[in-house]
Amino acid sequence: MSFHIEGVVSALKAARGTLSRTADKSGRVLDLPSPRHIETAIAGLTSALFPRRVGGARADSNGALDYFVGHTLSQALDGLQAQVVRELAFTASLAADGIVDTEQTSRSIVQEFAERLPGILEVLYSDVRAAYDGDPSAKSLDEVLLSYPGIKAVVHHRLAHALYKLDLPIIARIVAEHAHSATGIDIHPGAEIGGSFFIDHGTGVVIGETAVIGERVRLYQAVTLGAKRFSVDDNGALVKGLPRHPIVQDDVVIYAGATILGRVTIGRGSVIGGNVWLTRSVPPGSNIVQAQARSDVFDSGAGI
Repeated sequence: MSFHIEGVVSALKAARGTLSRTADKSGRVLDLPSPRHIETAIAGLTSALFPRRVGGARADSNGALDYFVGHTLSQALDGLQAQVVRELAFTASLAADGIVDTEQTSRSIVQEFAERLPGILEVLYSDVRAAYDGDPSAKSLDEVLLSYPGIKAVVHHRLAHALYKLDLPIIARIVAEHAHSATGIDIHPGAEIGGSFFIDHGTGVVIGETAVIGERVRLYQAVTLGAKRFSVDDNGALVKGLPRHPIVQDDVVIYAGATILGRVTIGRGSVIGGNVWLTRSVPPGSNIVQAQARSDVFDSGAGI
């Protein structure tokens, strides 16, 4: 049985008109990168980075493994380049001159991204090791890589951050939001994060765009590294790009539910306790905990 949908189609068309797509100066509606195709490319990149553990490649010989990595990586980069072409064309159409050789430029950008992958993999190894060393329940590095949501989020962040640094903010944000939806961990691709980074449990973690995190930092669930306030210009519009998120130095531990807001610095080796609300800098070696709750007994309405 077919449905009577002609009226629904017309109503959807009318509704779409209330949220107009971005168009260039000639009025042509612009194509945007496809989240579905970007997710496919990232899955391929992850398989190429971890061919046996994630990609499912057999370990028959180094030659076979190299072939798998080369083939998988080539397909992923081809798919990524197609989306880079879309983002470059979209950005160029909104610029003053609107001129860019999207094919050549996209190839150059994706080549540079590919050349950064070995360095990204080295840092990811340190992240996996930090998760294994920092969690007494972890039985193996393989378990950590395959099943920990914090590692999934960090893998995506390392790739998204590289794309962000190559001036592909739309694609980078799509990569980050894919991990966010899968793990509940929200890391803006602009955040600078050092190696041996471990997010334990992870649900509800938020790390803002201009946050800077040092080496060997550990976060627990529901930690927020956010902005305290947003600057506006004379017209009341938000001023974008200003440093507004915390700096977390090396060897810091931040426990569950802590909220740290603004461009404050958490000194090296500090420990921030659970559910702490912090809007000021603290020196190295600090141990910040909640104030102790006071318990009093009131008789006959004496507490009123």
